[in-house]
Amino acid sequence: MELSGQRQWAEDPDLGVLDVDPDEALPSMPLKKVPAGDIYEAARAGDVDRLSYLIESGVNINARDRWDSVALYYACLAGHAEAARMLLRAGAICSERTFDGDRCHYASLNLRIRRMLKAFETRPPPMGPLQGALRDTFLGCRANKDYLDLCDEAGIGMAGYHASDDRSDNPSFPPDVTFFIGGRPLEAHRLILGSRSPFFNYKFQTDWKDRSEVRFAAGKLSYAAFFSLIHFFYSDRLDIAVNDMEELVRVCKACKCDELQKSIEAELRHQKNADYKALKEVDNSQKRFILQASSLPEQDRLPSAMHRVLQASLSNSSSERLNHDDVADLCVRVGGKIFRCHQVILASRSEYFKARFSRMTGFMEGSAESSSFGDSLPVFEEHGVSIEGFEKVMEYMYTDSVKELDPDQAEELFDAASRYLLFPLKRVVADALLPHLELASPAELCHWLVLADMYGVLKLREYCLDKIACNFETFADTRAFRALLLALPPPSGDSSLRTTRPSAPGAEVSADVGNILDDLREKWLAAEAAELDCRDDSAAQFDSWLAELMLMAEEEATTDNE
Repeated sequence: MELSGQRQWAEDPDLGVLDVDPDEALPSMPLKKVPAGDIYEAARAGDVDRLSYLIESGVNINARDRWDSVALYYACLAGHAEAARMLLRAGAICSERTFDGDRCHYASLNLRIRRMLKAFETRPPPMGPLQGALRDTFLGCRANKDYLDLCDEAGIGMAGYHASDDRSDNPSFPPDVTFFIGGRPLEAHRLILGSRSPFFNYKFQTDWKDRSEVRFAAGKLSYAAFFSLIHFFYSDRLDIAVNDMEELVRVCKACKCDELQKSIEAELRHQKNADYKALKEVDNSQKRFILQASSLPEQDRLPSAMHRVLQASLSNSSSERLNHDDVADLCVRVGGKIFRCHQVILASRSEYFKARFSRMTGFMEGSAESSSFGDSLPVFEEHGVSIEGFEKVMEYMYTDSVKELDPDQAEELFDAASRYLLFPLKRVVADALLPHLELASPAELCHWLVLADMYGVLKLREYCLDKIACNFETFADTRAFRALLLALPPPSGDSSLRTTRPSAPGAEVSADVGNILDDLREKWLAAEAAELDCRDDSAAQFDSWLAELMLMAEEEATTDNE
């Protein structure tokens, strides 16, 4: 028998099998807006809109206020789960049993927040396509993967990586330099290291210019600290044992990674303070410190470093004199222009280029030619793409972004993304294209809808469908829309086969992408038939309109052909 007034308990999906009081998930203070507040006020109030604006504007989310507290601490203290999740995804530092980590864990308002913090440590936010691709290339090197497998067996592996992540069926692009620290190898690529560190850039141009192996004296360098730094260069994520942080500071100083060094030194000071206040001796052997590069200045992040490489490459491609910093190892001829590129970037980002490079020696696809600079590099020819289009493809592969996109280039880039197997490029192009479509005519939106459906650009497809559904009568009065109806597959005859859940904007291409007219029908019903008891009548009305429009389109087509 249920007692009257007894509080109901429910299972929280974020907590698995644990039952918690539903009220525990609520913040201790009501949400409010802080339109002019700083990041600490926004986190304390749970104002995710203000937080989003501050994060996008480049504020340091790990900065401390006069009470030595960070924004994440206030979000956890007030119980604002969404604000805390937003800060964590943006690079807020929170490793359990470190200074900030302990404060956030112990001060969290409820179990929901603590569980989220723990989940973040074991499953950090996904990397961007550029960082993820280069990280896979780095971990795909045999020596590096062997080391991580050993760490994983010892229970000290990096967050998000396990020995079971077998990449043997998809070998990485081979390294061009191997470091030996205490006899143990670490494999890397000159381009990545030189672009991230002034020290490596100088060494590769002088002492290590023609060396494929570099050996460090025994006892002079910690392998774990050096590995963590090189991994950071590739992935923009630092993951290191707390016991190795002091050694990493020394390595960062030698490599002239000033901002990263400052962040680690600051965490070390707080860590020592936390150890001093501990009631018993602290065991740091299993503690790890995780730092996202998004908490560093923009110029110290991977996309900025690759942007500088790209600018130098494009400058050298159009110049008569070779810059001494140029480390290109491949030429791609498009039309009458030769682009100086880097194989590790193209192979890491595109399976298409990786496959071509694998045939380069065996089938002699790339012929060595002497360029106007006097050097001899393999040359590939690309057909079916314009010079401007390939330059935009390069911009994406090096930086994960495309700036100043001409809408007339969008269709070519959708095609290039499919050809080069750069599927996330479609989303980037769609994001750049959408602002141009706000004032587009019905005929233009119909054109983009067809292209979006053909190339699987779901974000653009959803945008066009939403526009048409919300302005259906306006579109129905245009010949362009009526002509489009004849070009599309007919709607499903059986209502049970209709698409009832249109694909989410920006989702990956999937086999269950529905018929355009079925999805349009569902979107129109969602906008016009909110009442459930009116849905069937509204659906019948829409089907009747659609049939009339198709008859009109057939008559117009017949008249045009006469």
